[in-house]
Amino acid sequence: MAGLNVRFTEEELDALRERAAAEGRSMQAFAHDAVVAAISERSRLFNEAADHVLKVSAELNRRLA
Repeated sequence: MAGLNVRFTEEELDALRERAAAEGRSMQAFAHDAVVAAISERSRLFNEAADHVLKVSAELNRRLA
């Protein structure tokens, strides 16, 4: 499995440590899941927007036909 080094400020690292501890997880697992969630959310939002544009376009095309 590939890895990635990420740099944080001391304040960011402290916040990460506290949040991961609060959830009973390692910082690595917490950071990994946060990144995966961000990727998934961006993809979901894009797909929702694309679906909306397709529906609107279909209605406009129907009216113009």
